[in-house]
Amino acid sequence: MLKSRIFSYENSVMVLLGLAFGFVFFDRLALNFLAPFVVPELQLSNTQLGALAAALGLTWAISGYVVGALSDYLGNRKSLLVAAILVFSACSVISGLAQSFLVLLGARMIMGIAEGPVLPIAQSIMVAESSEHRRGFNMGVIQNFVTSILNGFIAPLALVAIGSAYGWRNAFFLAGVPGFIIAILIMLLVREPRSAAGMRHTGVVGQSIGLKKLLSYRNIWICAMISCLMVAWMLIQMTFLPIYLVQSHGLTPSEMSVAMAATGVSSAVSAIMVPALSDRFGRRPILALFSLVGVIAPVAAVMFGGPLPVLYALMAVGFLSVGASALFMATVPSETIPSAHVATALGFIMGVGEVAGGFGGPGLAGVAADALGASTPLWIAAGASIIASGLALLLDETAPRIVGQAKPLEATSTA
Repeated sequence: MLKSRIFSYENSVMVLLGLAFGFVFFDRLALNFLAPFVVPELQLSNTQLGALAAALGLTWAISGYVVGALSDYLGNRKSLLVAAILVFSACSVISGLAQSFLVLLGARMIMGIAEGPVLPIAQSIMVAESSEHRRGFNMGVIQNFVTSILNGFIAPLALVAIGSAYGWRNAFFLAGVPGFIIAILIMLLVREPRSAAGMRHTGVVGQSIGLKKLLSYRNIWICAMISCLMVAWMLIQMTFLPIYLVQSHGLTPSEMSVAMAATGVSSAVSAIMVPALSDRFGRRPILALFSLVGVIAPVAAVMFGGPLPVLYALMAVGFLSVGASALFMATVPSETIPSAHVATALGFIMGVGEVAGGFGGPGLAGVAADALGASTPLWIAAGASIIASGLALLLDETAPRIVGQAKPLEATSTA
């Protein structure tokens, strides 16, 4: 009995989709880790390096919403997911072939288009296959757990080692291989979700939800606002925290790397812990609590002057907030909106967060740092988490354990 539970179809889907999104970020961040090799060979400026990241983020945001909505409209999630994984894996190979900035830019933009819909489509499949009592847990594993392990530990070590030994181009080639394998496994082992199949039989396919109707659900626009704030919280810290710890806090590069590794460990832990807690105690209180916990890391980095192990511990506690992202980006919206429109809602929330928080957040924080001081981005991150916590308290509770049998909320809940 135990064996059958471990190797259940639900768990198989969770693992495969978690690996799919994990390698999305693996390929996305590969350029960051390989930049010391790529920049001198292609003679890239800092502006060009920033443009590569920004272009991918922008196309990611747009396609996440557009292709997510298309998957709802067609009622065919599996085929679009497999196609997206194949394309972004191919773009990793093309990145390794690039001989100029423009070729690399084009590859990264296409990669963003392919990677953007992976999370909303994967989460819409997972919500259809999840038991009610562990929906939050499943979605947390997909969004954060595998990603934290791959990109907090494996990616920087493996890619830099391969780049050093065999060249950065071979590192890009190898980074694309897992995606092709995962696409084949999903094609063979994952079925079209029951909800999507049912949509085709009942004639719901071909119906879309307009943006005005989507935003008439209070939980959707609140989650979109939280997404903007918490994506900014994350990416501002990932951009400015390492250099702040070295230049302003006085840590050595090796001490800084230990601090960042501590945040990676806690991110992986939170990916399981926070959604599981929300399954038991409710989405709203857990999201509000762990958004607020995010204040600890940036404030400790600026204010704490005690022993380094304590600083590492404080930063690790602060990064437990990472686990909350699965709640506002996937779990709450999927329990709010009718199942026929889940991918549209998730793509919208992720896309808005990516544009405002991922594209705009670090840029504005950098300008603020030049004008007001090096600690300003971290204070901005702290403020974002406080506001996000307050917004979470305005959500309608959706956890089945709390509200009973899960039902889509009426759009009139905005009243």
